[in-house]
Amino acid sequence: MLSDVGAQRPCKPTPNDGAGPFTRLDAPLRSKIGAGHVLQGRVLRAGDCAPVRGALVYLWQAGPNGYGPRGRGSVKTDRQGRFRFVGPVPASYGRAPHIHIAVVHADYEELLTRYVVRRGTRSGRITIVLTPLL
Repeated sequence: MLSDVGAQRPCKPTPNDGAGPFTRLDAPLRSKIGAGHVLQGRVLRAGDCAPVRGALVYLWQAGPNGYGPRGRGSVKTDRQGRFRFVGPVPASYGRAPHIHIAVVHADYEELLTRYVVRRGTRSGRITIVLTPLL
């Protein structure tokens, strides 16, 4: 008799959340743009939840003067699909503080999403699930 106790549920793709402030995906490769908040993430493949190695993750957040070049950075995922990004707590401009994220990999659909920073937190985690190209 087979049991599904402990069986993983399939990963569902992360919904696309629109372009945000991205006009071009050209943020410099840097994992730190300041201090105050640490975002750790993982990029996985839809369906089997396998880690996506080598995905380019672009991050952009508002500062006290809006969106500027100092609020951008990009990182590559490691062999476990993990990334880490350090920056100031994003500014609030009438919306909850958040970080815009674009994820690009040659074998997957490009994804644009965002991470909302909960008030009073200095760290957060996000799991992003990409859809493989056919």
